Amino acid sequence: MIEVEVKAKIENFDAMEKKLENLGAVKSKKEFQEDIYFNSPIVDFKKSDEALRIRTTVENNLEHIFITYKGPKIDSKSKTRKEIEISIEDSKKCSEIFENLGFKKVRAVRKNRQYYTYKNFEISLDDVEGLKPHMEIEIALDDGKDYIEAQNKIFELFKKLGIEDGFVRTSYLELLEKLY
Repeated sequence: MIEVEVKAKIENFDAMEKKLENLGAVKSKKEFQEDIYFNSPIVDFKKSDEALRIRTTVENNLEHIFITYKGPKIDSKSKTRKEIEISIEDSKKCSEIFENLGFKKVRAVRKNRQYYTYKNFEISLDDVEGLKPHMEIEIALDDGKDYIEAQNKIFELFKKLGIEDGFVRTSYLELLEKLY
């Protein structure tokens, strides 16, 4: 799967929620996410622009755990990249396996995320511990599909929502690392 994603800083959540509702976007779910990022003993993910994480989500007291690999970004305008994700049962055991294989924990990123759906877009308002408000808009494509059209549609949607600058190509992990 190719994840076509664009992230932007926003002023505040209340104003953006009103804009999304006026546009016709529908709140779909709210969840807490904790991402534990790892670095490889073979290749420095910071240099290769890859990511490996264990994500734990909690929605309505239900916990879900995933391993996610994200490949390098494939363009200079967005965070578009290949993404592979699988469900697992136990984050602590998975973390222990990774560490026994030589992977090093980098950092935890914690956020409350409010999801909206609009047409084929997934929109999230992200309240990340330690950062100002952000919004992500993404479209998931099958491998081999052209992502440029999807990317252009995402930027058009941002424009409809009054956002024409403040775009961020770095991950929340990278943004937090710059602060510390």
